[in-house]
Amino acid sequence: MAMIRFRLIGSRADADTVIVGLHGMSGIEHIEEIDAMMPDMRDDSSSSESVSDSEAHVYCIEVEAVSDSLADSVRGSAEVLAHACDAGIEFVDEF
Repeated sequence: MAMIRFRLIGSRADADTVIVGLHGMSGIEHIEEIDAMMPDMRDDSSSSESVSDSEAHVYCIEVEAVSDSLADSVRGSAEVLAHACDAGIEFVDEF
């Protein structure tokens, strides 16, 4: 099994679009959205818990695939889906 972890920077609708798109791939064992350990904090303001100037949020997503080759396909598909939503994506080893 191969585990793919990524952060998606965008709206709730963007995260849902990527998750649903990846669910359609054969060989996916599970997809899970992981709760962030800490709430999003702003470094540019003394009131770091105030409402952000943008609607973007960070969504941590794990995908378990049956093989390394499928994991590569998942990464490519996630990038395409995120780009289509105009969302950012960052692949990480751990959250």
